[in-house]
Amino acid sequence: MFEKLMATAVLPASDLGRARQWWHDVLGRDPVYEDTEGEALFYDIGGTMLMVYRSDFAGTAQNTAFNLVTESLDRDMTAMRTHGVVFHDYDLPGLKTVDGVAQMGEQRGAWFSDSEGNIIAIGEVSAQMWEMAAKLRASAAGMA
Repeated sequence: MFEKLMATAVLPASDLGRARQWWHDVLGRDPVYEDTEGEALFYDIGGTMLMVYRSDFAGTAQNTAFNLVTESLDRDMTAMRTHGVVFHDYDLPGLKTVDGVAQMGEQRGAWFSDSEGNIIAIGEVSAQMWEMAAKLRASAAGMA
């Protein structure tokens, strides 16, 4: 069972043209594939396949829909701000942001919305966590 199983992340978009432009302008990504009916765009985001598909329900979830991990949160937040990204501020039990950034032990994170209202997280993890994640990815891909 599931011998040839793959998974992809998915994000809805009410306007695929606007979403395509946002992914290009803000994150510097272009689709690696577009379905023939033009209802879905596929991106390679750090080795994870992301499908952005047309839906009237885009941006209705109030939770983190996608997570990015970086080795330099400050650098990437600065770059994204130059493209108009506004980071969310939260003051919740167990989670408070200052200038858009939450400190969570050794990790730091921030949240923002894409052009379609989907909430995306970006986080900076410890060097040990980064190394472990790289090993797990290589192992899952059969490269370890």
